[in-house]
Amino acid sequence: MQLPIYQVDAFEEGVFTGNPAAVVPLDQPIDEALMQRIAEENNLSETAFTAPIADAERDAPAFALRWFTPTTEVELCGHATLAAAAALRDLGALEGETHVHFSTRSGPLTASLGEGAEVEIDLPAAVPTGAPTPDQLDAIERALDAPVKAVFLHRYALAVLPSEEDVRRLRPREDLLRQAGIPIIATAASASDEVDFVSRFFAPTLGVLEDPVTGSAHCQLVPYWAAETGRRKLRARQLSTRGGRLECELDGERVRLAGGARIYLRGTIEVS
Repeated sequence: MQLPIYQVDAFEEGVFTGNPAAVVPLDQPIDEALMQRIAEENNLSETAFTAPIADAERDAPAFALRWFTPTTEVELCGHATLAAAAALRDLGALEGETHVHFSTRSGPLTASLGEGAEVEIDLPAAVPTGAPTPDQLDAIERALDAPVKAVFLHRYALAVLPSEEDVRRLRPREDLLRQAGIPIIATAASASDEVDFVSRFFAPTLGVLEDPVTGSAHCQLVPYWAAETGRRKLRARQLSTRGGRLECELDGERVRLAGGARIYLRGTIEVS
């Protein structure tokens, strides 16, 4: 069996930046175990699989969308959603439409494709209001080995650090990150006028030590920083080695994230 495959750099600021995601557009669903093996072989933070679905209520093409890390399926992935929209447009599967709807484990998502490489996605907001237990807080602080002003919980732990430089200098140990038992977002206000806040994301429990640019993390970051700044529209940068930039907007219970989606590779994979 031959399947098309794309590799797309999402939230990029130029070649070799952003978060690379693999996208495998399917004519019909394939076995879940095979999807996991393909994601393991790709060895990227996420591989997205799309398959067309009938949806009479939608005014644009609709697809089922699933995301896999090298070790597990995840419930939400922003950058691979951006990548999937770009790959489907390149493949000609959108029939000239500039919007595409996705049915996912996190509910319905929408992507809007602008001119060039720009794509905007609409994700559920996740207000980080939970408080860690004393043991959780101690494990998170030991994992980061950095000053922590506050920690809030939702899907991930959101750790607020005093400065951008504190975020940039983080060199956490994988074993201590695993002991924390939850993926960790580290964030701080930006020291520059180019963006409003910065972050990094560590998730070895999901098979990814540090993710280059993380859309799902910004589902928590945007509500937090919107409350801190009093502004709905924000600019963000993730300070991984590759780096990436996101244009963000809090829209009620949704978060809109926009960024570049540059196709790096088009190919075919063969699986039995």
